[in-house]
Amino acid sequence: MALSPYVQAMQELFRANTRSREFPAHGAKVHSVAWSCCGRRLASGSFDKTASVFLLEKDRLVKENNYRGHGDSVDQLCWHPSNPDLFVTASGDKTIRIWDVRTTKCIATVNTKGENINICWSPDGQTIAVGNKDDVVTFIDAKTHRSKAEEQFKFEVNEISWNNDNNMFFLTNGNGCINILSYPELKPIQSINAHPSNCICIKFDPMGKYFATGSADALVSLWDVDELVCVRCFSRLDWPVRTLSFSHDGKMLASASEDHFIDIAEVETGEKLWEVQCESPTFTVAWHPKRPLLAFACDDKDGKYDSSREAGTVKRAEACQGPLGGQGARGATPRVGEGGGGGSVGPGVPPACREVTSVHLVPVRPVRPGPLPFGTAWLGGWALPGRDGAGFWSGRGGKGRRG
Repeated sequence: MALSPYVQAMQELFRANTRSREFPAHGAKVHSVAWSCCGRRLASGSFDKTASVFLLEKDRLVKENNYRGHGDSVDQLCWHPSNPDLFVTASGDKTIRIWDVRTTKCIATVNTKGENINICWSPDGQTIAVGNKDDVVTFIDAKTHRSKAEEQFKFEVNEISWNNDNNMFFLTNGNGCINILSYPELKPIQSINAHPSNCICIKFDPMGKYFATGSADALVSLWDVDELVCVRCFSRLDWPVRTLSFSHDGKMLASASEDHFIDIAEVETGEKLWEVQCESPTFTVAWHPKRPLLAFACDDKDGKYDSSREAGTVKRAEACQGPLGGQGARGATPRVGEGGGGGSVGPGVPPACREVTSVHLVPVRPVRPGPLPFGTAWLGGWALPGRDGAGFWSGRGGKGRRG
């Protein structure tokens, strides 16, 4: 069957990638990555107990600040859905912290009852939900910083999320189900048997049409939001699906696992657009909210953390000019910072995932005049089970239980 013009065009955009370089992130493994709502900043959380924020400028990614204060690993973070200056971190130290990038200070510390592994901010910005390793989900008022509700579940709770309308709350669980609660009542609405094994992660399409789940059965399922029926599955991964992300326009879905590539699919057809080759497992991915730019975190390639290796090394990414050249509607250039040479991102040529704890940014110029320049970015540095005493099982959206 002939590929659609969209698939062909996107494959050409990916094919234009050639070189990658790195940016420093942390002194230890990276656990989480997220973009601010405006897309100007990229945040990362790490085993080194800190969060880092980078500023995405026209031609480079600049490390803006380190955020310290947690007493344990920063396992997950997320940004306020409409305020680009606020983000929140969840840690194994039994606290969450809300940070303001304008003052670079923690504006609130909220104590929780367990070691936190998942966190999300409601679409209306009023509530933060945090899940811990004991399967307790706490709902915290984002203004008063006090707990509004708390739910103890009798099953393993993996990733959590509100729907885009803010009136339902979704949980994936260890039985392969998607549990749906009304919000704010938190009354059970439905439990969907989505997968035959552990349902690990969930993400909502920014257009409000679909949501996707990833499972230990190595499948990604796409669901109609209104009908709550599965419309298609993506089956190109061979290992449990740890992380998912929709592109800003809802047309692409990135998924990753212990497989040494990130699958990027067209949402409406399931067709493979590209696979970003990696030398190691990838456990968190995040599309930019306004342009086709993908951030992700992956482990060091040989699965052994070695602090003597170039932890925090900076490298720069460049992309070859396509057949017709051009810089796209936003005039992006292929130069994205300072540093030495990198690897490559093409078929059969893995990118530079060599240094743990580093940030990579790979811009891609369009091969013909198009709406936006295309690019990918990724973070390096992830925990394998038991390494450095972390005891991370990366099943929960890449965070997982500890202990």
